[in-house]
Formats: sequence, structure tokens, C-alpha cells
Amino acid sequence: MKNDYLWDRSGAPDPEVQRLEQLLRAFRSQRPVPLPAAPPRRRWAMLAAAAALAGIGIWLTSGVPQAGWRIARAGTPVGHLAVGETLETGATGNITLDVSGLGRIEVDANSRLRLERAGAREQRMALDHGSIRALIWAPPRTFVVDTPSAVATDLGCYYTMQVDPDGSGLVNVLAGWVSFASQGKESFIPAGASCRTRSGVGPGTPYRDQASPALRQALADFDFAQGGLDTVLAEATKDDAFTLWHLLSRCPPAQAASVYDALAKLAPPPAGVTRDGILRRDRKQLDRWWDQLGFGYANWWRHLESRQPR
Repeated sequence: MKNDYLWDRSGAPDPEVQRLEQLLRAFRSQRPVPLPAAPPRRRWAMLAAAAALAGIGIWLTSGVPQAGWRIARAGTPVGHLAVGETLETGATGNITLDVSGLGRIEVDANSRLRLERAGAREQRMALDHGSIRALIWAPPRTFVVDTPSAVATDLGCYYTMQVDPDGSGLVNVLAGWVSFASQGKESFIPAGASCRTRSGVGPGTPYRDQASPALRQALADFDFAQGGLDTVLAEATKDDAFTLWHLLSRCPPAQAASVYDALAKLAPPPAGVTRDGILRRDRKQLDRWWDQLGFGYANWWRHLESRQPR
């Protein structure tokens, strides 16, 4: 048997090698050059850091000093964010947070966030409003961002997040994966896709950034205005199969058959996945169908969920 695919990706792909590639992809190193070490904790250094914080418009409200994150501007450390503290960037913000050596967050102006936890098993912050860009190389489900309407859990990735003053938000994944969950719903957002959320509703259905404007608008209508499903199904292409897969668990039971038929045309279900099982929302059959869509394996998610800090 030829093994060209293993060495140079030519020839017929080996299913087992592909499976291992999917499982290991989230652990691929994307680590940039780390921030310089913080200066010694002498009186002059503390005064300099305080002056720098005031100069770039950052305000910290006191919390309980514990482990935390370093604050930097233009690559130069200028302070420290402790657990329990709130950071507001102001109109001239644009700062960087070093997530305990496990990632980096760029925070835009007019943003407010709070560090909630900085432990070995979980790094957690709340973004009240504003926008961030997060590059995380920590193990999946270590870095978590709470927003007013949903919780974003990193699965090893690079993504942007925007939270509006009314609590609505948008996550756009540039590499890797993000889980977006609340209100009993969980959206898995792959690279090149986005997901909206609304206060009181939770996360919407993830969609391709290159999906048609009609599909994206109809999906927003379905998620937040209870309409638009027919247009979503009509506009969907094979590349939108992951969106329809999410809809199988979200649409009203009376519309589930239409979603099943549309997805089956774009990505026929594998052996062992039946129409009746999907309409019953059998988790094992839904996961098996997902495995055929080319976005990784569902049992990887389930394994990570079981290990998520509580």
C-alpha cells in the first residue's frame, strides 16, 4: 500500500490519518513571541507603571489581589490586572493582556472587562462591552469569556468578539474553534464562521462569513424573530451544511423534516443515521452525521465537555 498521503499529502487519504489530524489540529502551536518580562517590583517601577496606566486611559477598580494578567502597550508591560479587578480602556485604549503565558488578548478602545479567574485549569474574564481579539494557545476549554448574553469557550483558536451596550454580541473565528453557549443552546463556530447573540435569547446559529447576505439575514430572523427558515434552506449550499446541522436541534419539531431533507441533499447522512433518529434528535446519530461534514469529530467535544472546570 502506498503511504504518499502520510508524507506529502498526495495520493488517496488514509481515513485513520485524517481522523488523527482532526483530533490534533486544535493543539497546533501558534504561539507568538512572548511579552517582555515585567520590571522588578521596586518603588520606581511601580510609579512608572501607574503613570503609564493613567497616560493610556486605563482605570482599574479594586478587587481581591490574586493571580492575574499583565497589561502591556506596544509590547511594553505597564501594569497588572488582578482577579476581581475591572479594566476600562477609555477612548485611547488599545492595550494587550498576557493571559498567564497561555494566550494574548488585544483590547480595543471603549471596552470594559473584568478578570474573574486565573487558575491553572481555567482563565476566565467577563466582557461587559467593547471588542477584543483573542489568540489562545492554552489547552481547549481553558479560556472562557462571559458576555451579558452568552459564554464563549475557546477550543484552541484566534477569534474576535464584539459586545454592544445592550448585551448583544458577535463572535468571528479566524482559526480553530469557539463554543458559544447559553439558554440551553451551544453553537460550535469553526474558522471562517461567525455567530451572533442577543440578551434574553442566547447564541444564534453559526454561519459562514461567505454565506449569501440573504441566508445571513434569514438566519438572524430565525434566531431572533422566529421566521426566515424557508429562505435559509433555499439559500444553503454544501458549505453551509454545518449551519443546517445546528438547525436540526433548534427548529420547531414541525419544521425538522424540512431541515433534514435540505441537509440530506447537501451532505447525505452516513450509514446508521436515519430520518426517524434525527427527527427524534438522537444525540448519537446527530454526532455521527456531524463527523461526516469535515469539521472534526463530535466525540472530541464531548470529551472536552466532561473535563471542563465547574
